[in-house]
Amino acid sequence: MNRNSYSTDLKNTPVQYIKGVGEARARMLTKLGIHSVLDLMELFPRLYISRTVNPRFAQLEEGDMISLTANISWIDEQNTSKGKKVLNLGVNDGDVGIICKWFKYPRSYLQSLIPGRKVWLSGMISAFNGQLQLVHPDFEVFEGDDEELDFWQTRKLLPVYPLTTGFTQKTMRRIIHNAFESYAGMITENLPQDILEKHGFESRRNALQIMHFGQDEARINQIRWRFAYEEFFYAQILWARHLRHRGDKSIGNVFINKKKLTSELKQRLPYELTSAQKRVIREIFTDMASNKQMSRLLQGDVGSGKTIVTLFAMLLAVENGFQAAIMAPTEILAEQHYQNFQKLLEGMPIEIVLIKGGNYKGKAADKAAMKEGSVHLVIGTHALIQKDVEFARLGFIAIDEQHRFGVEQRAELSRKNGNPDMLYLSATPIPRSLAITVYGDLEVSRIDELPPNRKEVLTYVRSAQTFNQVLSEVEKQLKHGRQAYFVCPLIEESDKIDLLDAERLFKYLSEKAFPKWKVELMHGRMTNQLKDETMQRFKAGETHILVSTTVIEVGVDVPNASVMVIEHAERFGLAQLHQLRGRVGRGDDQAYCYLVEHYPRSNIARERLSIMRQTNDGFVIAEKDLELRGPGEIFGREQSGLPQFRFANLVLDQDILAIAREDAIILIDKDPQIIQEKNKIIKDNYLAIYKQKEELINY
Repeated sequence: MNRNSYSTDLKNTPVQYIKGVGEARARMLTKLGIHSVLDLMELFPRLYISRTVNPRFAQLEEGDMISLTANISWIDEQNTSKGKKVLNLGVNDGDVGIICKWFKYPRSYLQSLIPGRKVWLSGMISAFNGQLQLVHPDFEVFEGDDEELDFWQTRKLLPVYPLTTGFTQKTMRRIIHNAFESYAGMITENLPQDILEKHGFESRRNALQIMHFGQDEARINQIRWRFAYEEFFYAQILWARHLRHRGDKSIGNVFINKKKLTSELKQRLPYELTSAQKRVIREIFTDMASNKQMSRLLQGDVGSGKTIVTLFAMLLAVENGFQAAIMAPTEILAEQHYQNFQKLLEGMPIEIVLIKGGNYKGKAADKAAMKEGSVHLVIGTHALIQKDVEFARLGFIAIDEQHRFGVEQRAELSRKNGNPDMLYLSATPIPRSLAITVYGDLEVSRIDELPPNRKEVLTYVRSAQTFNQVLSEVEKQLKHGRQAYFVCPLIEESDKIDLLDAERLFKYLSEKAFPKWKVELMHGRMTNQLKDETMQRFKAGETHILVSTTVIEVGVDVPNASVMVIEHAERFGLAQLHQLRGRVGRGDDQAYCYLVEHYPRSNIARERLSIMRQTNDGFVIAEKDLELRGPGEIFGREQSGLPQFRFANLVLDQDILAIAREDAIILIDKDPQIIQEKNKIIKDNYLAIYKQKEELINY
């Protein structure tokens, strides 16, 4: 959560001073990022529930995700044959009934789930013996709680908040009510009057109270529009100022396309470049020929040829008397680039070195040669941003799998040796609608075409009941000398979720299914060195089957691996499934991907798997993932320095983003330093939120 201030007084008022909180609960609230009264006021409900029974049970189907209110009909606790207890609850909408079932539950459920009361339920509908059921649903009972505030007892629409240990919905509602009762008068505005009037926004004080206490969902959604705008508006001011800074300050090197080294590389290639690769090379060369420092994102699916495009750009820098570098997130990827470049450039007057972390023989000599200028191309890991790594005349840097590096690392590299041109590579296709928000400082190029000789990975959806058939298909590939990946969502067995974990699968495959083949296990808890060693053995063909968690999502090129089996595929997002599938099909042989689904699975999960079966196009998949799941799965991990949105939804709020972006650009065009008196409220709030980030990205 962004801890910066909109309202200094409320931001500096510790949450423990709210009636009903105190020191102990204040410590618990920090897990939700809540430290002050303002933080609590900005903890918006994740949804709203109605006390009115929703009569729609007759339309429910297996796989539906539901969130509705029902009547409790009956409750029954049973003993299983193994001596464990199961709690069954019958609920109805006044006509149709369904069953809720808990296999693990506290005794308090028996006291609160009383026939005749109303209950709100949330979960996924499954079926057993033709009866619809909810297994371990989230729920809230409405009647019978004497501790409920009188205020909330009269409300038909109730907010549902994110919770942490020690809090119930009733507790959270009570303290939020207390916060507004005591401190609402201290809420200050963070948008100027002309913007409020232009877009018809409520004051911030009214808007915050409607978000928590409103009784009209349509009105609440209108108010949320205002908060989404706020976040987008200030984020777009950041990028507008950054782009102006780059235009004014970031003078780059001017490269001339001499067509010496680049032409020789083109003649050496054993294949014809795709039209998409040629287009992107022209875009990059145009940037490099200008006097502005290039800052470009190159997107393309696994196998689309991003690396060879990058090598052309690196050679353009070299034939102009500069050095060029590429930074990879892991040593194994850096070594792969090093070996590929050496093979492609053999016999050409190009000196290449590989710089890794730690101490090893020859590193000092390589660093000295880089500083002296006799090295032309440098391939490295994070070691390239160490202070003792110096270049004689660095003109170009490419950052591979750039989402693995934060903005701070990007800035550090960009400042080396006088504004080298920057190219960021990503195998995660990002819809254009998101690029202006997440990479507002970058131009975007796309390789949206695969080489003609690259075969599509044949993708099959298989149920867990047919897993033995999948194993038979895998064994056929092994007998033909191929290798296989098996991917699981968990490392070890979980008490909370019944999933097939990597350790159990490894044990089963190595001991029972494939005892004659070499099987290894890799997961995120292993050290980087152990992971690299395991991956190297797999690449060398010493290991036939690699059982892994998603750590192989971005990994080394293993052309001989022709099979990817993804367990509990219904648990993964589209972008992640696509990245995992991209680990195979890198050689000349036909590759296969088996998506093993377990029941129950939601309708959205079913649609995801269907899309995976239909297309190998990463850009189509990215757009669909954005529709179905949102941007979290696309970007995976938080990037240091990028705006983090709490109120805005990058999927649903594209119209708001466009409006906020236009307003921000107009503002900065008219008042670049935000010094006009009418914009004082904007400057104060902007600096409170983004001062440090602006210093970070203005490179």
